[in-house]
Amino acid sequence: MRADVDADPETSAAAADAAAESDATGEPDAAETDTAGTADAADAADPVERALDAFRAGDPVCVHDFADREGETDIVYPAGAVDEAAVAHMRNDAGGLICVAVSDQVGDAFDLPFLADALDHPAVDDDPDYDDRSSFSLPVNHRDTFTGITDADRAKTIVEVANAAARVREDPTGYGPEDFAAEFRAPGHVHVLRGDRDGLAGRTGHTELGLAMAEAVGAAPAAVVCEMLDDETGDALSPADAAAYAARRDIPYVEGAALVEALK
Repeated sequence: MRADVDADPETSAAAADAAAESDATGEPDAAETDTAGTADAADAADPVERALDAFRAGDPVCVHDFADREGETDIVYPAGAVDEAAVAHMRNDAGGLICVAVSDQVGDAFDLPFLADALDHPAVDDDPDYDDRSSFSLPVNHRDTFTGITDADRAKTIVEVANAAARVREDPTGYGPEDFAAEFRAPGHVHVLRGDRDGLAGRTGHTELGLAMAEAVGAAPAAVVCEMLDDETGDALSPADAAAYAARRDIPYVEGAALVEALK
């Protein structure tokens, strides 16, 4: 809701009278009390519960992993809820790489390799400073997309990956690599990430954190992650700035440690 819309004169007069009455009695008016109570309740809500409620509703969550890991905050969505507006939100407000993570079981059903294992090139070096390995698998486009990079194309690819992941969950042997190849082509513009076989017990990256939230709310075993970057420095957005952004946009902000404690 825009904050600069002119108020109705009668409404403004009523508000002024209420304020004057409050000043005279020394007591806050009912509207102020209700607003304060709502704000206090929101502030007091458990961050994990707020995050799960948002995920359950198909809304984004800001997740900071760990200061001694990547030290990054990602905007995370349940993959099945992503649309063009969500892709635009991530590329404009986050700015990192938009990826879709799938569970290890789904990765096996799709027969998706880790990208480092699939490439035969001297540049391959899967030993990042922040972890034992990366989660990158194939970058794909859905076959019904054109270039694959537009908001609509990427949303289509992401949602169809989520739909395929849901089919694997329902029938682990009913969807295989041939089915995946009939729907998707590589290379493409949406990087698929493979979650650790042991979930959060094996790895605590945004891949596993997003998948753990999806599992906790009964969503398809697929989550979209996108790193938040700082426009001024080009570095990862600081946790303080990410939390402030989340508060301004009324998006839940949660620490990876809290998710691990609650969902592992």
